[in-house]
Amino acid sequence: MALLVGGALLLTAACGDDKAADKPAGGDAVATAGDTAGANAQGTSSPKNSAAVLSVEPKDGAQDVSPTNALKVAVANGKLASVEVTDKDGKPVAGEMTPDGTGWAPSGPLAVGMVYKVNAQAKDAEGLVAASTTSFTTLTPEKKVSTNDNIADNGTYGVGMIVSVEFNKDIKNKDAVAKGITFETDNGTVVKGHWFGARRIDFRPADYWKSGTKVTIHYRLKNVEVSPGVYGDVEKDEPFTIGRSQVSTADAASHMMTVVRDGVTSTIPVTLGADATPSWGGTMVVMSKEKVTHMNSQTVGLGGEYDIDDVPHAMRLTRSGTYVHGNYWANPFGKSNGSHGCIAMQDTKGGSDASVAGKFFNGSMIGDVMKVVNTKEKTVAPDNGLGGWNLPWANW
Repeated sequence: MALLVGGALLLTAACGDDKAADKPAGGDAVATAGDTAGANAQGTSSPKNSAAVLSVEPKDGAQDVSPTNALKVAVANGKLASVEVTDKDGKPVAGEMTPDGTGWAPSGPLAVGMVYKVNAQAKDAEGLVAASTTSFTTLTPEKKVSTNDNIADNGTYGVGMIVSVEFNKDIKNKDAVAKGITFETDNGTVVKGHWFGARRIDFRPADYWKSGTKVTIHYRLKNVEVSPGVYGDVEKDEPFTIGRSQVSTADAASHMMTVVRDGVTSTIPVTLGADATPSWGGTMVVMSKEKVTHMNSQTVGLGGEYDIDDVPHAMRLTRSGTYVHGNYWANPFGKSNGSHGCIAMQDTKGGSDASVAGKFFNGSMIGDVMKVVNTKEKTVAPDNGLGGWNLPWANW
């Protein structure tokens, strides 16, 4: 590969001997490289070197190049005329020129394990061109991070849905990762991320989603160095839709739950956490739905208080074990609080679709909002389940 860098001569496309007879007829003389002795003997002017000095990093033939912040093109004593970077398939790489025209860098990270070719040209004050053609290969990562979220392709979720993304390794370059996860909405809804520790970032809008919003998550993490020597593993688009609106408010003082679905209000008798085990306060979101589940008090640090292997119509609200579910073994609904922190309503053993709990379960979806008021317990933590609505937008 011919490489002409700073101080290169302006070349013609001709090959062979440089003879006076080969010069173009008329017009300006063309500065050429080659055997100039004959030309000088005939009184023609000597070809001039461009004063522009190009520098391209990484060097020609470089291997295992980092896909981020490694590719740079610069010129001294001139300005860049053009920079073209393509991968092995000829796909161009977008980039940005500095305002003074002396530098160029790609707009984003390059692909890993890819061969790139760089063609750059610069001009000096007299318009003479210096050119450079180089190639290099980016590294193939030995270490990758696993990325998982709580969204299914083309799924439909409630207006309180928070997208939670978790990684199996600590993330050091949080800003780069956050920039690699973007949200596109059909109505202009702005979505922002918030980190909970080094392995989890949650995304939500300032207020509940509007019903019918079409959302697409764009993951562009495959070429992002998330931590030193560790790269992302996902490059995909993930669409989902926001369904009808349902916001429920369970009142620990009245033992009633108010359900507002698309502006229509109904009430349901419920029981919340007893004085010794009050329910979390604040806003929670339905994380999952289970027709029947096994609940054991030992898994939530309550010793041998209960062990029920067939709790019907259960919808999880927190990671710490709070559910809204059916209850067939007691009847405190609308009268008192007797649970161990859950929100329970009337049901039958085995779960009946005709029961209060069954109807509520079948009409609910993941992402629905559940608020608890007038409880003696503190507000649920923003990272306990999808509790991010309890964190003010200014702090998100």
